[in-house]
Amino acid sequence: MRRLTLALLCATYLCLSLIVALTLWRSGFGWGVAISAMMGGLGLCLASHGMIMRFLEMRELRGEVEAVRDAHRILLDQVVAIDGRVTDVARVVESDVSRAAALTDEVHLLEELVEKMSQRMDEPRAPYLAAQGGQDVRRPQSLVGVVKEALMEGRVDLYLQPVMALPQRKTVFYESFTRLRDPSGRVIMPAEYLTVAEPGGLVTAIDNLMLFRCVQIIRRLARQDRRVGIFCNISMSSLGDEEFFPQFLDLLRANRDLSPALVFEIGQAGFDTRTSVQARNMAKLADLGFRFSLDKVKNLDLDLQDLQRSDVKFVKVAAQTLLDELTTVENRLVLRSMPDLAAEDFALLARRYGVDLVAEKVENERQVVDILDLDIQLGQGHLFGEPRAIKSDVLAEAGQPGATVERLRVRAA
Repeated sequence: MRRLTLALLCATYLCLSLIVALTLWRSGFGWGVAISAMMGGLGLCLASHGMIMRFLEMRELRGEVEAVRDAHRILLDQVVAIDGRVTDVARVVESDVSRAAALTDEVHLLEELVEKMSQRMDEPRAPYLAAQGGQDVRRPQSLVGVVKEALMEGRVDLYLQPVMALPQRKTVFYESFTRLRDPSGRVIMPAEYLTVAEPGGLVTAIDNLMLFRCVQIIRRLARQDRRVGIFCNISMSSLGDEEFFPQFLDLLRANRDLSPALVFEIGQAGFDTRTSVQARNMAKLADLGFRFSLDKVKNLDLDLQDLQRSDVKFVKVAAQTLLDELTTVENRLVLRSMPDLAAEDFALLARRYGVDLVAEKVENERQVVDILDLDIQLGQGHLFGEPRAIKSDVLAEAGQPGATVERLRVRAA
């Protein structure tokens, strides 16, 4: 096609030159001038053609160069995108490997603790005597055996109850509860099994199992991008157990990234009578970023400065206990334990010290209205949701160590 175009152009130039030459000859300039003019015109046309063709070729070449540059930019963008995806995949794989390693460490630690618990339970113990009278107040040995078997067989269930932000009623926390099951599937409540677990030295094992389950659930919620925390009960005896606590602390140190979502809950009576060892161990947990909550609160005359120093961020008070504390003094609604402070300012004063009040055991809508009048922003109770058991398949998906449970069964046998 290019050759045909070139031939046609050359023929056109030749024709134009002949026309110019014939015109000059007919005008009387002679054949010499006409031929010279024809040759000059033909040369000029060919030179112009060469320049035009070079210009067109350069423009075409520039277009091809720009096309190559565009293709190079597209390829570079694709390479960057692929590199980003590869980096993301590498991070996910590294994160999974880290989680798997952490879970393996947790399983080994759990296995070691439960093995020690088994040895402790197998040791002969003196009768658990009451402080007065010296009578044996242990529950029947059958219940001790049921509790021991439930722990060894892994019949320990985790229950969660929502804690709501008020008045929106949005779930911002869950409180975890431990329930044991006997071989027939009957649920053993804490009020029942703690009567033998405390004198039998089993509370630390139960606390550790609860912590392990809470870690599993928090990691599962994190994978679902659900930004909620969990209140995890821990006994003061566990905080003061010099054999148990260092391993407990190691487990938490390996999971310190969960500190914003994990709150340890202790009773007010135990907190007020804590020993120096227990206070020091609480401080070690606080150094890792973990916070505390008080429950079973009976006395509202709180030492807020002490709570602030101890990293207690939540105080749970039964809704009815709060309402029973209300009284009127000089036409002002106040709390009996703090008559100088308006009742509606109690929650605000606590927040100034970094402590949030939680109204628990909320049973009806009237109580919700009353606690909102007291400017309490968190609520918990059967009105918002009863404690519900976490299904075993959910725990399995979160990484429950089934093989460890099997090994423990063999040891228990």
